[in-house]
Amino acid sequence: MAKIQKQTTAKAIQKREIDVLFDKYAESHQNPTNKLIHWICVPLIVFSLLALVWAIPFPHLEFLGKYNGFVNSASFLIAFAIYYYYKLSPVMSYFMLIAVFIMSFFIVMLEKWEQSGGPAMWVSALVIFVLSWVGQFYGHKVEGKKPSFLDDVKFLLIGPIWLLHFICKKIGLRY
Repeated sequence: MAKIQKQTTAKAIQKREIDVLFDKYAESHQNPTNKLIHWICVPLIVFSLLALVWAIPFPHLEFLGKYNGFVNSASFLIAFAIYYYYKLSPVMSYFMLIAVFIMSFFIVMLEKWEQSGGPAMWVSALVIFVLSWVGQFYGHKVEGKKPSFLDDVKFLLIGPIWLLHFICKKIGLRY
């Protein structure tokens, strides 16, 4: 009987992979200034990366029929990321998918701006990408700790959902 209680207690104490990743990510994100910079720069990095990949020419595929133009190079990046998030937490994948839909709207707005004489979408995205990374590294300089992704590249994917998990906590939603 005591052995069964120990096993049950061990399972209750064992953290989910997503919580372990959040804890590790949080180690280098304690400074309020760095956190604020992350709330601004991480979404901008995700947005600009999607826009940069979106701008890669995608071939016209006959089998897509009327859906040509709805599938582009970014579709594969989105599918990979959402699948990874789903494996960690279905709730986080749904929130991230909503965020991607919102970002996609603004990427289409960048495309329309380009078509009406504005700068090339990839140029706008590249400027946002570079400035956001400058902000990120400044935040880590203030923090006094190196970015988590320098230890493990998967933390590039954890940053966006780390922010979303705070929203889930705030609204009382178990992720």
